[in-house]
Amino acid sequence: MNIEELRDYCLSMKGAEEKMPFDNKTLVFSVKGKMFCATDVEDYELINLKCNPEEAILLREKYEDVIPGYYMNKKHWNSIKTNGSISDTLLEEWIRNSYNLVVAALPKKVQKELAEE
Repeated sequence: MNIEELRDYCLSMKGAEEKMPFDNKTLVFSVKGKMFCATDVEDYELINLKCNPEEAILLREKYEDVIPGYYMNKKHWNSIKTNGSISDTLLEEWIRNSYNLVVAALPKKVQKELAEE
């Protein structure tokens, strides 16, 4: 998955937005102000995704190119290397899971608003 495909996929989710809140190279995708995906637009070597803590460990053990979240809370975030070893289908599943984790933590009223969009 190249960076344009990542961007298109992330922005296809309800309420998703893109911003560069940290600097001029870190692209962040969020829903209602809560981040679910981030990457460096200059080198695009890693994609950071939120993950259930138990699943995060399992994915790191199973896939060599899944590592603890770079510059992130390593309990809740994984970094996935973008060297092509992880299929686009799997990446899309993990991005969707990250998005869903963030949405599930939003207030019920906000979740309802998203569902109605």
